[in-house]
Amino acid sequence: MVHQKKKGTPKSRLQYCVMHSPVGKVLLAGSREGLRLVSFQDGAHPIAPHPSWRYDEKPFRTAIRQFAEYFAGRRKTFSIKLHPEGTPFQHRVWQRLRTIPYGKTASYGQVARGIGKPHASRAVGAANGQNPLSIVIPCHRVIGSTGRLVGYGGGLGIKETLLSLERRYDSEQHQEHSSMHHP
Repeated sequence: MVHQKKKGTPKSRLQYCVMHSPVGKVLLAGSREGLRLVSFQDGAHPIAPHPSWRYDEKPFRTAIRQFAEYFAGRRKTFSIKLHPEGTPFQHRVWQRLRTIPYGKTASYGQVARGIGKPHASRAVGAANGQNPLSIVIPCHRVIGSTGRLVGYGGGLGIKETLLSLERRYDSEQHQEHSSMHHP
């Protein structure tokens, strides 16, 4: 469940950690309310921890395990508590992004139609670009109307790596499933 921002939540309550992944270092930040930020530290726009944030891996053990499972192809969706900050429209878009299946893509127009705003492709693109929870809210699965990879806060190289990883594992699982039913 994606929660809306609560007014007056101080950033000083945030904890963070940095984990290693196939796409480089990934910063996770959050609070008791849930995970608030996933930032590719080796990507195009890394986010530095605020000086008031406290480094602590303990609150992120479940998230780190789920990310490791994702990168190993054993997890398609995340079940960790989320608490991203955003507008009501952004939350609608982010909720819709979570319905794009693992290993698949959707265009900005398809997402716009999916939230009942068929002419809001650009606004969907802007909301997609403001997603603070990359991978967990899979904004990397959104592509241009021509099928080309366009825009990604972590950089197009990371987007391509994530999509390739998902296609590879999704294809392997599909082949395993098929061979189980066809002797």
